[in-house]
Amino acid sequence: MTDPRNPSTRPGSDPAGGSAGVDLADSNTLAYSGRALPASIQASRVRSLGWWYQAEWRLIGMRAYWTSILGSALLTPILYVIAMGIGLGTLVDKASGGVDGVPYLTFVAPGLLVATVVMSAANETMFPVMDGFKWGKLYFARATTAASPTQVALGELLAVAIRMAAEAAVFWLVLVLLGAVNPTTSVLMIPVTALAGVAFGAPLMAYSATVEQEGYQFSMVQRFIVMPMFLFAGTFYPLSAMPGYLQWIGWISPMWHGTQLARAVSFGLPLAGWEVAVHLAFLGALAALGAWLAVRNFTRRLQR
Repeated sequence: MTDPRNPSTRPGSDPAGGSAGVDLADSNTLAYSGRALPASIQASRVRSLGWWYQAEWRLIGMRAYWTSILGSALLTPILYVIAMGIGLGTLVDKASGGVDGVPYLTFVAPGLLVATVVMSAANETMFPVMDGFKWGKLYFARATTAASPTQVALGELLAVAIRMAAEAAVFWLVLVLLGAVNPTTSVLMIPVTALAGVAFGAPLMAYSATVEQEGYQFSMVQRFIVMPMFLFAGTFYPLSAMPGYLQWIGWISPMWHGTQLARAVSFGLPLAGWEVAVHLAFLGALAALGAWLAVRNFTRRLQR
């Protein structure tokens, strides 16, 4: 006899928790049908794919402000190209014939791409991380499932990396359409920029996981780390043009290392093999260290 209140007696249902005629791998079909996978299967999937479920949740949450993300990726290069190509760039080119043997716009475009994406990474790894611990507390909700704190941390970092790559791709496409970069080798700026974003975002995410009370911490990060890095990491002029006592800001900045690599693939900035290796090693080491610290801090906080 069919009892409409009991899912196990509905037509096409399997009392064991499956669903006749419905592929158990198709979770969406099961969800919309009102049935669900057995708890053991759900837990097994979360144990193996918890990092992706966390990343997927974060990416879906970004839909709430996707217009801001797209607007930044589209309008920022347009406005900068107008300012640097028609405004300041014209004056620089007339006075000095460009920078490093290329027009000023060609020189500055890769730096603007890297700087914009790195600053976006900072925004994604401060207040959103604090929200997961303090306001929304969704990290704690995830940690009560079969997912581990490690998966939560790595899933968050993966989502940020995907957003950085997507934003870099849109930014790059606009630069190509405006004629600011070479459309062939410059495409390598996308992975380089995403790596620079993760190299800065991962350590910042690790720090954000330790912030328990809302204060001026993130404002201080913006004022004394992000903005000096933007101004003094060689975005608008070669680092060698700065006083020696300020050049160290670029040397320790993922923004400068990413910009140097982006310029190398964009217009052929001459870099020796060992220089390329140093830039990549610095960004990779910083990303790996930041990921390790993020996992450690997420684990400490979620297992209290």
